[in-house]
Amino acid sequence: MHSETTSTGARTRSQHQRRKRIVQAAAALASRGGVEAMQMRTVAERAGVALGTLYRYFPSKMDLVVAVVGEEIDLLESSIERRPPSATTPSGRAVDVLMRATRGLMREPELADALIRSLILAEVETPFGDRMTDLLLRVTADGVTVRTATEEQFALVGSLSSVWVQELLEMLRGRRTHEQIQRRIEIAAARLLADFDAPPSAPK
Repeated sequence: MHSETTSTGARTRSQHQRRKRIVQAAAALASRGGVEAMQMRTVAERAGVALGTLYRYFPSKMDLVVAVVGEEIDLLESSIERRPPSATTPSGRAVDVLMRATRGLMREPELADALIRSLILAEVETPFGDRMTDLLLRVTADGVTVRTATEEQFALVGSLSSVWVQELLEMLRGRRTHEQIQRRIEIAAARLLADFDAPPSAPK
């Protein structure tokens, strides 16, 4: 029994490593030539896996795009766990998270541009928006998640996330500086999240 468990664990680790290799290969190609460069055969060759193996992990190019973006969000979540936002207001904590995300994505601007454009134009549902909204809810609304948020909380935080994506695109087009994005996000967060730390109104 023990040897079976060990064998299963080794196989799972091997699969995880293979998947990670594929995602890294796709990200490397996209950072040089955009999503167009993420041809499935080229990704398979670069990752050192058979084309059939690649399709088992990622049935389409969009699945690969989503996985690459997911890796970026994983890094952001790890960063937040290690060093939680220190701001005392919900809007301040939201700005901290979004500017960390901006810095992370802008390390590879070509990759960021390709990924965000693909996600915006995608005809399939992608988890990017929901994951960012969930992350923002957790840091701004005392651990509230997408599942437990009120409709209003979800809408307000989702709107802030959308503002950030639009500002990021403007930055990638050379129309915004880092400082301008931060200022615009600060203004939007202060307005959209104004009620998140407001004391409850007294009963009439």
